[in-house]
Amino acid sequence: MGNAASKLELRSYGATDVGRRRKVNQDAFLCDDVLGLWLVADGMGGHAAGEVASRESVDAIYGMVKKAKRSLGDRFTDETAAAASRLLEGAVQSATYIVYAMAEIDAGMAGMGTTISAMMSFCEHLVVAQVGDSRIYRLRDGEAIQLTEDHTLVAWQVKQGLITSAEANSARHKNVITRAVGNRDYVQVDTAIYDMEFGDTYLLCSDGLHGYLTTGEIATIAEPGGERAVRRFVELANDRGGKDNITAVLVEVL
Repeated sequence: MGNAASKLELRSYGATDVGRRRKVNQDAFLCDDVLGLWLVADGMGGHAAGEVASRESVDAIYGMVKKAKRSLGDRFTDETAAAASRLLEGAVQSATYIVYAMAEIDAGMAGMGTTISAMMSFCEHLVVAQVGDSRIYRLRDGEAIQLTEDHTLVAWQVKQGLITSAEANSARHKNVITRAVGNRDYVQVDTAIYDMEFGDTYLLCSDGLHGYLTTGEIATIAEPGGERAVRRFVELANDRGGKDNITAVLVEVL
């Protein structure tokens, strides 16, 4: 598993659950250790539209990365790193256009969209692309840090110094997102590149999970590793209320 240009092996585990309050699971995820691509998407929209937006976006990103990733080659340079970032960003943009076009054609899907947290391996690095408020965390040396930035109204207010982090946690509109894939024909995508190290673990998750977690709890819950750890994350979110769909993807660097 992992890609041929890396000496590190990547092994992933994923789970999704409808939660305790929702009737439909509008989350979607992808784990492809051979290609080196992991995705979490949290759809939004009436009826089944959110489910359509998340699934179509995952499929579109997967298709584009699968087709073009080999062209990046197997050497990590400034040039190939930039090309890898452009590939993942372009894949998210292609999903945006597809979902937007579907909603334009079918009035019943108007306004649908999805978050995207995407991670792609390249040599011994990871390329991350982010839209919305799903998250990617890195666990290294027993400590978890959040790699992605939430695109929400309260996160923007905190960044601007308008409210404190404590006020953000209790804000009434803390789930209002400011960027989504599909509600327009273009979206601003955040990208970044991180180095991988042996023993790292990465958690990709929808807000149905991270809304019930503190960053400090993540390493302890993930400690068993593998399928067991993923199940523990889902169970914890349900035990603490399960108000939303829950998705967790764990990627271990071996």
